[in-house]
Amino acid sequence: MADDVTQRQRQKPDLLDPILDLAINHGIINAQQANDLTEAHVRTGKPIRNLIIDVGFLDEEALLSLLAGYMGCELVDLTTIDIPPHVRSAVPAAVARMYNVVPIDVQPGSVTLATSGLVDPLATDELMFVLARDITFVLAREVDVIHRVNEYYGDDSATVAEMLSTVIEEDTTLGLGDETEDEKAIAEQAGAAPVVRYVNLVLYQAVKDRASDIHFEPFEKEFRIRYRIDGALYEMTPPPRRLALPIISRVKVLANLNIAERRLPQDGRIAMTVAGHQVDLRVSCLPTQFGESVVLRVLDRSNVSLDMHNLGIPEDVLDTLMMDIEKPNGIIIVTGPTGSGKTTTLYACLNTINTVDSKLLTAEEPVEYNMDGIIQVPINSLVGNTFARALRAFLRQDPDILMVGEIRDLETAEIAIQASLTGHLVFSTLHTNDAAGAVTRLIDMDVAPYLVSSTLEGVLAQRLVRTICSNCKTPYVPDDETLQRLSMRREQIGDRPFYYGHGCSQCNNSGYKGRKGIFEYLRISEPIRQLINDRQPTLIIREKARELGMRTIREDGVRNVLDGYTTVDEILRYT
Repeated sequence: MADDVTQRQRQKPDLLDPILDLAINHGIINAQQANDLTEAHVRTGKPIRNLIIDVGFLDEEALLSLLAGYMGCELVDLTTIDIPPHVRSAVPAAVARMYNVVPIDVQPGSVTLATSGLVDPLATDELMFVLARDITFVLAREVDVIHRVNEYYGDDSATVAEMLSTVIEEDTTLGLGDETEDEKAIAEQAGAAPVVRYVNLVLYQAVKDRASDIHFEPFEKEFRIRYRIDGALYEMTPPPRRLALPIISRVKVLANLNIAERRLPQDGRIAMTVAGHQVDLRVSCLPTQFGESVVLRVLDRSNVSLDMHNLGIPEDVLDTLMMDIEKPNGIIIVTGPTGSGKTTTLYACLNTINTVDSKLLTAEEPVEYNMDGIIQVPINSLVGNTFARALRAFLRQDPDILMVGEIRDLETAEIAIQASLTGHLVFSTLHTNDAAGAVTRLIDMDVAPYLVSSTLEGVLAQRLVRTICSNCKTPYVPDDETLQRLSMRREQIGDRPFYYGHGCSQCNNSGYKGRKGIFEYLRISEPIRQLINDRQPTLIIREKARELGMRTIREDGVRNVLDGYTTVDEILRYT
């Protein structure tokens, strides 16, 4: 038996999730099954614990027993426990929601919290700090913890208002917001309990609302905090201007940045668990006239699917693209503006062809998601590690497949072409309006047309458009002016209605909830290669591709309007 355990440990892969380590050590799964679960987690974004239960390796009770044994804590049934008001009030609503915990007992100087999973040591330290008590954990079913949090701590808007008022009340006694250059004083302000709780709440709310970015913006007389949700910015209740320095300093502390340096741009990263989600936050600090503007890019693994079939690519385009990414060499480019989902599409392509018998390397600025089995290199131009330099080094690493974050200059383009000509498959991105424009952009960089035509296999152009909220989706008959703006005739739509969202509480009265991609795929066939060699302009290449069956991004958008996914305004805005 001991030999079996030793063998399992020896074969155990390098796993990020401790639940998989536990399952392997207890003989519940083997190394191959752990790898399969990790791949499913990367592909779907589902938490490992949910996958273990779904597949049937353990039921929830058995998993909780395993975790309780590991943590050395008790397993409780929350449905049988009556929690009096004075116990509930020991934990502020924002803290309960942020860490997904419920207090079940309070003693002088200590509190017992029910949670549903393994607790990060950093989270434990933060909880002890913000609650100013020693903490004992017990484990309970996830659905029971969530139910009690929602039952006891009201809705989120009340939580935000409560936390902001608490910060405002406490800042006078703590001296928060006093302008100072003293690093120790700044650190003390950033570490004050109300500031820590408030910043945690802002991060929690962003993850809950599926925000892609959080903006902290100091102005002369106000301090704004805004979320970008489905491509549009929404403003939170603004905290007082005097709290800008401690709040921004708290964010910088979390990102391990120099809080005393406010004259130079800084970049950092925060990895934390928010309401049970493992979230990466990319932090950018920019000095402005009235303080530092800080933007956090939210990278929530559970909101991202790296499965090609879940990207919303039309079936005919997907079939062609899947054939092209299986080729042994060539260049495939994804194009579109910033925030159009290019990186996610590239990751999904790499995830599809990431097999044991292939060596994959990526050069990214920055690395957005860690992917098992792929060598990922962060680009840092400040120390001379540019895309071109990394790509040149890649060719000495015996790769099969390369991904370079962006082709920005002739040098990078030439090395990508050289890699393709020497038997490598290369993925990259460009910033152009459509697929045909990528061809002329490469030629404008002074790449020889015959090199472009002989190496380029396909160009996928994409946009992200907001989808109509299903709760307030309303049909209407479009007028002639609307059809004219879409270059359509009345007989083309027949009696099919168009849709819009009239706004409701579920979509912040915007009429939209969620986003989906619209795509066009230019496959480089022989007639297109001839046009490239002849240096034909973008318009001629696009029209020839349409003759050969390509659906433009506008046409794919119209298809989504007719299918009721999005609105005319969204399509006209993005195409």
